[in-house]
Amino acid sequence: MIKFDDKYFTDLVFTGEQVRKNFENALKDLKIAHKDTIADVKFTYSYDALIKGGIALISSYNKKVKSVPGHHVKIIETVSGILNDDTVGAIGNAMRSKRNADFYGGGIEITEKEAREYLDYVDGILHKIEKLLIKY
Repeated sequence: MIKFDDKYFTDLVFTGEQVRKNFENALKDLKIAHKDTIADVKFTYSYDALIKGGIALISSYNKKVKSVPGHHVKIIETVSGILNDDTVGAIGNAMRSKRNADFYGGGIEITEKEAREYLDYVDGILHKIEKLLIKY
């Protein structure tokens, strides 16, 4: 059983349509990441797709993510637990750290190869999430 920390999540009943819309939002970012040729854009949209996919998955448990410091860490951790996949924690947090370094630390260098690997990974995770959300 997944534990949802009240500091990061609140109870909210989501309709099937809301869960679907949340997931479609993740797929929209994934599509942008696939189409764009700029490595930084590909990376940023891949990360956003991972977080939004996590939000969709969490919403299927009737939990809303609170926008508080550390909520991306909790989203990644929760997705890892629901999917029973430790790589989500490792790779998701590596992506989060890179994103934070880019955002707050003066920028980072993302290679095309690195951006493609992250994109392929997130694509696979969203497919796993989609299988769990098929009932919606």
